[in-house]
Amino acid sequence: MAMQKRANVRLPPEVNRILFVRNLPYKISSEDMYDIFGKYGAIRQIRVGNTAETRGTAYVVYEDIFDAKNACDHLSGFNVCNRYLVVLYHQPAKANKKFDVEKEKELIEKTKAKFGL
Repeated sequence: MAMQKRANVRLPPEVNRILFVRNLPYKISSEDMYDIFGKYGAIRQIRVGNTAETRGTAYVVYEDIFDAKNACDHLSGFNVCNRYLVVLYHQPAKANKKFDVEKEKELIEKTKAKFGL
């Protein structure tokens, strides 16, 4: 019966099963992440950032989109080690858009140099 109810629910287009988590404590382990996010459903994968620019972030991939939505709704603003989590849906189109802006700036600079502006 629960699965039949879920089939009739229409989710917003930005909802997907990959969550992007920011503002994590630097010392958090993957096991801690599984403990926090595993309460909301089966997890396929967790990737915790380990480089200088990705520390404090993680990607959490759920098996089911409804579990991801439930986790996002409940864990956004959740306090972990005196830090409030920011949980967002992963949006690859927006991530790639940043690179497009840089390419456009390069193109503008080349055009300016070409025409002596």
